[in-house]
Amino acid sequence: MSLLTGLLAAILLVLNTFFWAPMLIIAALLKFTLRPFEKPLGGLVNAFADLWIKCNSFWMRHAQPTQWTINAPANLNPKGWYFVVSNHQSWVDIMVLQYCLNHRIPLLKFFLKQELIWVPIMGFAWWALDFPFMKRYSKAYLKKHPEKKGQDLETTRRSCEKFQYLPTSVMNFLEGTRLTPEKHAEQQSPFKHLLKPRAGGLAFAMSVMGDSFHSMIDVTIYYPDGAPSMWSFLQGKMRRCHIEIREFDIPAELLKADYQNNPQEREQVQQWVQTLWEEKDALIERLADKYHSNT
Repeated sequence: MSLLTGLLAAILLVLNTFFWAPMLIIAALLKFTLRPFEKPLGGLVNAFADLWIKCNSFWMRHAQPTQWTINAPANLNPKGWYFVVSNHQSWVDIMVLQYCLNHRIPLLKFFLKQELIWVPIMGFAWWALDFPFMKRYSKAYLKKHPEKKGQDLETTRRSCEKFQYLPTSVMNFLEGTRLTPEKHAEQQSPFKHLLKPRAGGLAFAMSVMGDSFHSMIDVTIYYPDGAPSMWSFLQGKMRRCHIEIREFDIPAELLKADYQNNPQEREQVQQWVQTLWEEKDALIERLADKYHSNT
């Protein structure tokens, strides 16, 4: 039965993607060509992505037996500007975030590596949705080419300029990769349930468009029965999912910090992120105690 459920869910996901992706891409090409209509066509592109998420949410609700617990502030604004952070355990996290945040806040836009623009179909779709593609230079490269210093930041800043005119939620997984026991041990992470956060990604995003954000949203995803793989999720084996969402003002030290060049300000950002992650780790521990004490 689980195999049939998985095949059905996979087919629905693929069909949904191949149905909406062409319309999204066509609308994006029109937006790129017809500059006077860029703003309304940008809204149309986002609308197609929203319909893709709605269709996914429909089969997730009706074809999956998941028990959802979502605790979120009542005053989130789908027409606001937010910076969103979350812990990261599985590719399923992306589906979960879209499911629990869609229509609570604007469409999530992920900061992506420049190389991902070449992913078939999805790379074009991400480009169409104005996902910011980051072109980061390594320290070794900048040592050989000092004239390139700051160009990666400027390139990403230009790609984010259009977010000033259309409500946007920028998403960042601060851990930079999915949590696994191997990665946790390799890092010697001081957190029980999390990998070490990378403050540089947050600082980079804030330096690009921090003034545009109304507030920050912190999402904690907890899977009481263990983080599912994408295939086990499609099979309907994710029985429970608990999401805690909180909103808070972005501290001034994050908005103004010169992370690359000022060691003192870099330390302030790192300490702020460290505290955020300590709170998240403690929250996950409380959720684990709650669910395990009831089994």
